[in-house]
Amino acid sequence: MTRARPTIHDLRAIKGKRQLTMLRVMTLDEAAAAEQAGIDIVSIPPDLMLNTEYRDAAPSLFSMPGENFFEIGTADDFVHWAFRMYKASADAVYCSASYSTIKRMADEAIPVIGHVGLIPSRRTWTGGWRAVGKTADSALEILAAVRQLEQAGAFGAEIEVVPVEVAAAISERTSLFMISMGAGTGCDAQYLFAEDVLGQNRGHMPRHSKVYRNFAAEYDRLQTERVAAFSEFVADCNGRAYPEERHIVRMDPAELKAFLAQA
Repeated sequence: MTRARPTIHDLRAIKGKRQLTMLRVMTLDEAAAAEQAGIDIVSIPPDLMLNTEYRDAAPSLFSMPGENFFEIGTADDFVHWAFRMYKASADAVYCSASYSTIKRMADEAIPVIGHVGLIPSRRTWTGGWRAVGKTADSALEILAAVRQLEQAGAFGAEIEVVPVEVAAAISERTSLFMISMGAGTGCDAQYLFAEDVLGQNRGHMPRHSKVYRNFAAEYDRLQTERVAAFSEFVADCNGRAYPEERHIVRMDPAELKAFLAQA
């Protein structure tokens, strides 16, 4: 039985009752796998959202394209961008820009997901790649940010690398749909990057990430096989083992004779 794609109304009704699953996927193959695995929500690059094959691969995924605010521009630019995403069947958009920009989109009834806690594009203000909200004052700042997102009209917020107690308390005190990335089980959805889940990330692994497969080793194996295949091709060409008779087309002898007579 095909799943129905959830609406904003559906997600609001689920809040506080159970946790949903969310992945950042980058390709059609990953989106199709998320669909088949029963993932609920995906964050995707805008270009993937615009791919005409996307909804065939992921008909029931609540899909949220996102881009850093400095890649898009002004509030008006965001509105135009968001309408383009919405027209391409996005269910919501991610925005880490100002509250006024979020309000500008929300005023047009565009469902917007904001961001609190560790915000990668603004990490210099909170001390770099580190947990946020470990003191009472810092936790209150996160709560204040959530309140501002509420006032701006956001539908939900990603809350990243915040103590579990703080994230749970905030989730209980807000109507926003709260998406946890490294913020514990007290929120409404658990969010990981597909590249971490699949073991593709060769760099720093965040504390909250969990590796379920080792694609990096498989990619290494495939690269070794790729080099070997190319090397065999070189050797075949040098030794005239390629092309074989089955790889070529021959001319009728009479036609060849006529051609050579006039060449």
